[in-house]
Amino acid sequence: MQIDEITARVRFNQAGLVPVVVQDRASGVVLMLAWADAEALRHTLNTRRGTYYSRSRQQQWIKGETSGSTQFVHEVRVDCDADTVLYIVDQSGAACHLGTRSCFESDLLLAAEHD
Repeated sequence: MQIDEITARVRFNQAGLVPVVVQDRASGVVLMLAWADAEALRHTLNTRRGTYYSRSRQQQWIKGETSGSTQFVHEVRVDCDADTVLYIVDQSGAACHLGTRSCFESDLLLAAEHD
């Protein structure tokens, strides 16, 4: 599938963004959630480097450009409604800006009880 065909399938929101769930290829752990615009998605597809759009800075950013914690994107998937994208990555270093492997390590709100 060509890059333009892929980006045409994605349903970006009114701000021109789509949420991107990032999952570790080896462990299956969800590392982070970020946003991408069409340009960031195209850049990811072209380079296989996790590329996103910062809503606070209002600019594109490539994971690891300043931190050194890079992402090699093995797969890009779209959900059944085409309004969320999934990157399956090899993460080098921390995925979270707080220095943890995953952005979902700090607060466990609910867990199933095991016997």
